Amino acid sequence: MAVDSSARPSLTLSGKPMSSPLQDIRTLSRQMVGHFVENVVPCGTLPGDAITGDVTAITRVCLEFAISMLDGKDIPTKLQRLQDAAAGWAREGVPIDTIHHSIHEGFKMGLDLVVSGASIKDYDNLVVGAKAVLEMLDQITSAISVAYVRELRSVVSEHHTAVHTLTSALLGGHSTSTMARECGIAIADSYAVVAVAIPPHREEHNPAVDSQVVARRKLRRVQAELATRCGNNALSLLSVDGGTVLVPSATFDSVELDALITQLSHAAQVGITATMIDAAPAQIPDAADQAHELLDMVQRLQAVPGMYRFDELALEYQLTRPGPGREYLGSLLDPLDAHPELLETLQRHIANNLNRQRTARVLHVHTNTVDYRLKRIGQLTGFDPSQPSGLWYLRSALVARTYRA
Repeated sequence: MAVDSSARPSLTLSGKPMSSPLQDIRTLSRQMVGHFVENVVPCGTLPGDAITGDVTAITRVCLEFAISMLDGKDIPTKLQRLQDAAAGWAREGVPIDTIHHSIHEGFKMGLDLVVSGASIKDYDNLVVGAKAVLEMLDQITSAISVAYVRELRSVVSEHHTAVHTLTSALLGGHSTSTMARECGIAIADSYAVVAVAIPPHREEHNPAVDSQVVARRKLRRVQAELATRCGNNALSLLSVDGGTVLVPSATFDSVELDALITQLSHAAQVGITATMIDAAPAQIPDAADQAHELLDMVQRLQAVPGMYRFDELALEYQLTRPGPGREYLGSLLDPLDAHPELLETLQRHIANNLNRQRTARVLHVHTNTVDYRLKRIGQLTGFDPSQPSGLWYLRSALVARTYRA
């Protein structure tokens, strides 16, 4: 907020206005811009028209503002010019640290000129002048920061809206080249269509905290990690519970896509489960439906978090289709209805890829107990889980059973 200095006297050094060394604005601004280009590294990468245009013009505005304040006057219109320029820089992607570094470099040059002719007798005036310089710096950096951040949020919002629009169109089967151009996002030749399930964070169950805030923070971490790993390539529609992500097939290979889900899990601080199907743009709606059906099945099986592909679970997926086969397989586990601990052991054992130690750890029992329960399951159902054929039937029965209702 600008400080009202309309009644403030002009500042002097050795009987002369403190602003005197700054009066040749045209020459001084040219010197300052040259200094920025040589010493503020990112400035040297700006286009020539930006250097001779915006940067030079705004340097002059800053000098005019400094002269006005040293002379005891504020000119609000100068600050508005700075804010307009900052908004343009935000939209053009000029880093905010480059802007502030250049401003401070300019202030150091200007201060050197102002105090160069001062003597010990000017001590008191120098103290007052130093305070005025800090006030100028405060007003300028504040005005620029506010305008820059406001515009940056607008740019991010526009991009988010564009991503949302294009993603919705692809998932709805309505994508066109015209829409892609309007959104400013190119449509890839093919995508990994990823269905994502994000479980609740442990703090979402804490009655002492706001669960919605925890959930939204979890989602923001996932979105930030996705942006870090994929840049603007990934298109996503995500909620706090999950959603769909479209990753251009050329972005990651199979191993890297698995690693992406692991990285998202670390960011979310929960184990994320995902399923993936490759598809051309026109096939995305069907692929997304299929990926989410596959994800639903994986969750019903209580599988460990991670990435699952259709070719890994094609048989299980087929077992979820309605028909007499599914009904028969679903009934194979009816003998376990009276023994819920056996059914849970079977579910956990299969979800843990038949790792007895891990199953025992999850169930808080000894591995011998797991072995006994598996043997008992074989006796009650007629299918031995220690044999490949028996395990196949039991696994199939688990899949079919979750869809019987």
